[in-house]
Amino acid sequence: MSRLTILALRVVLAAVLAGTLFVQTVMVPLLATDLAQAGPDADAVRVPVVVIIVLGLIAVQVILVCVWCLLTMVRRGTVFSPAAFRYVDGVIGAVSAGSLLLFALGAVLAPGEGVAPGVVLLIGGAGLAIAGGALIVLVLRMLLARAVATDVEATQLRSELGEVI
Repeated sequence: MSRLTILALRVVLAAVLAGTLFVQTVMVPLLATDLAQAGPDADAVRVPVVVIIVLGLIAVQVILVCVWCLLTMVRRGTVFSPAAFRYVDGVIGAVSAGSLLLFALGAVLAPGEGVAPGVVLLIGGAGLAIAGGALIVLVLRMLLARAVATDVEATQLRSELGEVI
């Protein structure tokens, strides 16, 4: 991967991280205030919705940090090593948590007349799609494991060939 590509991706990751921090510090408190003023119907969902949103933002931030670390490994040429698995596992865990958080949000919003059933269904569908994303990353992890094993085998074969020569 070229240095320009890595730099461009890091700029995007930094911008998204700054955006999530802005949403966490400015927008979420405003949302909590709006929900508090929305009336007694919103009181039941105010705290769970705010907690789910904050946890979702934290999951996104974990993904961003893990991808940043993987980019660093790509730049150094060490991505095909066992150390990469901890970051890939972090991405899988955070994406899975995001999926579960969307299902929880749907469950919180489902009772009552405050939210249309179609919106709850859309939230559930988004949760299912994100769970599919976690499975895709899991498959990519398996490919990484195979690549690491192949790299280790190639290194061993090179050293054996060096001994023979």
